Amino acid sequence: MAPKQNSYSISELASEFDVTTRSIRFYEDQGLLHPTRRGQTRIYSRQDRVRMKLILRGKRLGFSLAEIRDLFSLWDETPSGSQKQLNLLMEIIHQKRAELDQQLKDIAMVQLELDNAERRCRDALDELRTQKQKAS
Repeated sequence: MAPKQNSYSISELASEFDVTTRSIRFYEDQGLLHPTRRGQTRIYSRQDRVRMKLILRGKRLGFSLAEIRDLFSLWDETPSGSQKQLNLLMEIIHQKRAELDQQLKDIAMVQLELDNAERRCRDALDELRTQKQKAS
């Protein structure tokens, strides 16, 4: 088993997470990552690597960067996280579920409307064919 790496370059993180270096710099600008500097070179810690993984997971789950930042801030208050962080995470999860439930309802309604429009088009086409056959 290879030893765990303690520091990462921006290109190593970009390659590992399949993101651009520009994205990583953006997350840094947003206060989500905190690399140290060695001259012009950014040096990312294991904590930055974990944060990068959590940022991408949060984005996949629909979390905004502000929500992710709030969770990180609460985590940073204590060494092992906090009840406040878990409560905030639960609140965000409930909000996301409610949004997804509404989106599912909206999609179902649009599908019904499309089914009705398709049925009306088919009926109109059938009527036109019938009129055309009667005329010939």
